[in-house]
Amino acid sequence: QKQLVESGGGLVQAGGSLTLSCTVYLSWFSLNQMGWYRQRPGKQRELVAVQISGGTTTYADSAKGRFALSRDVNKAMVYLQMNSLKPEDTAIYYCHANQRVNGLEYDYWGQGTQVTVSS
Repeated sequence: QKQLVESGGGLVQAGGSLTLSCTVYLSWFSLNQMGWYRQRPGKQRELVAVQISGGTTTYADSAKGRFALSRDVNKAMVYLQMNSLKPEDTAIYYCHANQRVNGLEYDYWGQGTQVTVSS
């Protein structure tokens, strides 16, 4: 059973834009935070952007000013708008959710979507 499903990755030229989407099959109101991570070739998975339940969003330095995380509660979707893409943004992007249920916390990951930025 999939709790998070990403879409929207692909190939784009440097300077271009992409929007990643994440469909959330979880109880929205039990979520502590939603976010996007990425894993670049040969690198560890890293934070791109995260939004806590109060609405505050934090971005990695590499994403500030270029990427924007948003959510649509009615559609149970989380988005990552990526502008001014660079070749170093090439990575597998993962949607992440942290959920609290009955005092316990659970982490969920999507299957990932490939983003390739050509120079």
